[in-house]
Amino acid sequence: MNIIPVIDLKDGLVVSAQQGKRHAYQPIHSTLCASSLIEDVLTGFLSVYPFKTLYIADLNAISHQGNNQKLINDVISNNPSITFWVDNGIQIQQLPSYDALKYKPVIGSESQNTTHFPGTTAHLINTILSLDFFPEKGYTGPAELLNNASLWPQHIILMALERVGKDRGPDIERLSHFCRKHPEKDFIAAGGIRHEHDLLQLEKTGVHHALIASALHSGVINTLVIEKLQAKKMPRKNITEAF
Repeated sequence: MNIIPVIDLKDGLVVSAQQGKRHAYQPIHSTLCASSLIEDVLTGFLSVYPFKTLYIADLNAISHQGNNQKLINDVISNNPSITFWVDNGIQIQQLPSYDALKYKPVIGSESQNTTHFPGTTAHLINTILSLDFFPEKGYTGPAELLNNASLWPQHIILMALERVGKDRGPDIERLSHFCRKHPEKDFIAAGGIRHEHDLLQLEKTGVHHALIASALHSGVINTLVIEKLQAKKMPRKNITEAF
């Protein structure tokens, strides 16, 4: 199991995500660090395990209320051995200008134009796609991006925002559906992961990568749990080797 820690940035601080209700997100309280500054949170994560991949969501950029790009650029420059995935609300049409980036762009379905969805998505090949599912609304984004798997890159996040920050467990039913229907793709679970048992359940489902924040900050998923999971033989190439 490949665990990818999550950093949600809002107004310059790392915040605790709750079911996609971004207006209510508050600075993180963690057993791993004394503050909600991104440098402290990253140091806290690395004290648990030498993670090679981290996910950052710039919630200001996604919500069109400014951005935290300077903070993100500084963290990336200071940690050259880590691969960063960054969701900053980028649209597919903007990707050609991102060729020189030192991070992997995350294409969030919620950020795409549903009216003028591009006819070609050739640029998606070197990105991470996030299919975003919100409370009550369900999938949010262009229908083509959900229904046409030929548009997808190899790695797809299934973002269950209705479960983010809640003690509900991952959406095993949805994850199982996608794994059965598209066994050639690598799916990444996001939202609701609580403990080791959830991760073992994901492995049985065919999901070998997970975005996690709350369970790391609480210490429920710790060094011992991660080392035990990483010791298991993975049936697919580790995602950090795929880029």
